[in-house]
Amino acid sequence: MSALVPLPVVLPLLGAALTLLLGSRPWTQRTVSVGCLSISLAVAVVLLVQAYRHGPLVVQIGGWPAPVGIVLVADQLAALMLVVSSAVTLCVLLYSIGQGQAEIGERSPVAIFHPTYLVLTAGVCNAFLAGDLFNLFVGFEMLLAASFVLITLNGTGPRIRTGSTYVVVNILASMIFLISVGLVYAATGTLNLAQLTARLDALPDGVRLSLQLMLLVAFGIKAAVFPLSAWLPDSYPTAPAPVTAVFAGLLTKVGVYAIIRTQTLLFPGQHAGELLMVAAGLTMLVGILGAVAQSDIKRLLSFTLVSHIGYMIFGVGLSTVAGLVGAIFYVVHHITIQTTLFLISGLVEQRAGSTDLRRLGGLARLAPLVGVLFFVSAMNLAGIPPFSGFLGKLGLLQAGIAVGGPLPWTLVAVGTVTSLLTLYVASRVWNIAFWRSPCETVAPTAPLPALMVGATVALVALGVALTFVAGPLFEFTGRAAEDLIERTPYVRAVLPGGAS
Repeated sequence: MSALVPLPVVLPLLGAALTLLLGSRPWTQRTVSVGCLSISLAVAVVLLVQAYRHGPLVVQIGGWPAPVGIVLVADQLAALMLVVSSAVTLCVLLYSIGQGQAEIGERSPVAIFHPTYLVLTAGVCNAFLAGDLFNLFVGFEMLLAASFVLITLNGTGPRIRTGSTYVVVNILASMIFLISVGLVYAATGTLNLAQLTARLDALPDGVRLSLQLMLLVAFGIKAAVFPLSAWLPDSYPTAPAPVTAVFAGLLTKVGVYAIIRTQTLLFPGQHAGELLMVAAGLTMLVGILGAVAQSDIKRLLSFTLVSHIGYMIFGVGLSTVAGLVGAIFYVVHHITIQTTLFLISGLVEQRAGSTDLRRLGGLARLAPLVGVLFFVSAMNLAGIPPFSGFLGKLGLLQAGIAVGGPLPWTLVAVGTVTSLLTLYVASRVWNIAFWRSPCETVAPTAPLPALMVGATVALVALGVALTFVAGPLFEFTGRAAEDLIERTPYVRAVLPGGAS
């Protein structure tokens, strides 16, 4: 089964090359894209089952053994992220096809979107599977290069302007990450994550802490952790709904995944725990207060995206198994729900011609199915029982209470307030956009395409299904968190002779 590990990266790359050649055949191009992502999802499910039953699966690229060669590692955390990301990217692709925007706009060439989207998917999967810091950097650069194209497609003024901000910020983050990689190699002589577990522990505390903080800054920018999050609310809303949805659902979570992986595997303990918790609390508050002030659904959702990143960082900062369990569970929940809400905003824009709350009203009568989809997803994001959002937040708050102390208790209070404000924001959108009578006459567009609605319904159903499988999912994330804290299963799988 180890031979399957590279496929979530290789298949989208092969699909990208093929769809580029098939640029003049849109139907064939779309079939290839959907086929590649469907097979990748099936492979990810198999890897998840195998990682759960037999432990981490490792592939040595080119036959070069670790730590000299490049390794791809599918442990329980990586496999879980692969399954969720593959399901989300497939649904978003189907949504874009149903919307008639595989080219993201009438004036954009068809050949651009599919290859770029598949490269982005390959970069996300490579980041999850990377067994060394440089390959993690490569994964980030693959997905970022593709995202630079997607966020500026169609070449409108607002997209170019906000896309330029996105490009500059992420290039800066990549430079910091690359400098950090060079410093880690200079200090330890290796970039293999398993081998770094031993070599970083042997470094002086000051050097180790400096490397840890540099990596946290790089990943914090990519994950949109306050105060490194100001770029996100201005960058995402101008892009088309499918692009914004996949960015919101996945790209920031790759940054969160990198924080979880490096903090548990390379820098275990409480060295940066308090700093992470302070950043988590500020991220929650600043994000949700920004959302309260917005009058556009896309910008509002962008601020809630920032806010809820704080919950995940809170779990990591606790440095306990319970905290990691809550953080991983919440990552899975948030990828699904945040992507869904951005897709629903696209349905609103398609049906009413705008996402500006000042122009909306009466959507519950105009598009009742869209109203139901929004209500269910918004309540899930707000953490209303018994949805998975409630269960994930409850797990994180219980973990904070168990640790005890002024800072964790403060974060528990901040998390509770953030959840209540999220409920307020969601209720406000519902009342204004769906329930009240419209302030002005908005001429509806053509009926929503069935494939567009079907992809959104599938993601809403997946978000609801997380509630019903919460028990097994918490058990799975518990095992994954224990392995992350222990580190030994990962190290032994990559380096059977032990790290040195």
